[in-house]
Amino acid sequence: MTLTDQSTQVRPGEELDIARIDPYLKAHIPDLRGTPQISQFPGGASNLTYLVQYPTHELVLRRPPFGHKAKSAHDMGREFRILNQLNSGFPYCPKAYVHCTDTSLIGGEFYVMERVKGIILRADLPAELNLDAERTEALCKSFIDRLVELHQVDYHACGLTDLGKPEGYVQRQIEGWSSRYEKALTPDAPRWEAVVAWLHDKMPDDHPQPGIIHNDYRFDNVILDAANPMHIIGVLDWEMTTLGDPLMDLGNTLAYWIEATDPAPVQLMRRQPSNAPGMLTRRQFVDYYAERAGISLDNFDFYYAYGLFRLAGIVQQIYYRFYHGQTQDKRFAQFVHMNRLLEHMSLQLIEKSSL
Repeated sequence: MTLTDQSTQVRPGEELDIARIDPYLKAHIPDLRGTPQISQFPGGASNLTYLVQYPTHELVLRRPPFGHKAKSAHDMGREFRILNQLNSGFPYCPKAYVHCTDTSLIGGEFYVMERVKGIILRADLPAELNLDAERTEALCKSFIDRLVELHQVDYHACGLTDLGKPEGYVQRQIEGWSSRYEKALTPDAPRWEAVVAWLHDKMPDDHPQPGIIHNDYRFDNVILDAANPMHIIGVLDWEMTTLGDPLMDLGNTLAYWIEATDPAPVQLMRRQPSNAPGMLTRRQFVDYYAERAGISLDNFDFYYAYGLFRLAGIVQQIYYRFYHGQTQDKRFAQFVHMNRLLEHMSLQLIEKSSL
């Protein structure tokens, strides 16, 4: 059994035309020979990711999803630029080779990057890794260290000063996700009115030291070295990266972080092995981040509640496409139930918060 992340058969309705892709890639990337085989990586629920295998090269192609898309989402050119320029300050970015703006080739823009081959952790730690609690804790801390490292990158030196506007970031995120959620509402979805009101009322000032934020940092976007699984060699999915408040980014990551002691309904939502013996709790995660970043974090409730609401917004945008028949991916049928659970978790957090 291989632990390296594997691609599978392309999902129906999401196929790529080899006869159109192949000559384009050969015209823009040197030394490609033969006819490629195209398969699809099964993870992810936003941009679509394909493996394009030539006899001597393995490439990864990223394209937007089919169907309804938020106006500012899925900017292939922006993601391509981030990979190229951020790599000098954060060497875990894959190298990007070409960005195609001709939508006639596959029905949308796309870009192609190198394949960083390694292990991507999904719901559970593979038994073959033989990670005891001590090594799991070390892996968890390494995961947090990379996030701190990203937040401390000199984005001016990387030429990414214009990537976003840090001033007013917190307010823009709360107002922006409130608006996006309203636009993606379906009749069966919760409205989140109490949580949104609380977030507006408790909104803190922006962090005094803005940084590059990933906006989707979790274990299934991190690649481990197959020869040394304790070593992180890549970070994926840069489509939502911008400049802003690093604590908001930390809140995003914690929204995915399901602890071993969380109730059974929450465990059903888990997509990464954050419940494994040795993994830090959310409170320990925040404390370790603060220690490594050299900052003080007395109360993290606002940022965690924001992360849960933002995750619900993403979930609902995806469910909107399924509800209206714009995607046939059956995974998305249950996303409205996940949305309701996220609202329940947020209301419980607010009820206990000292803010």
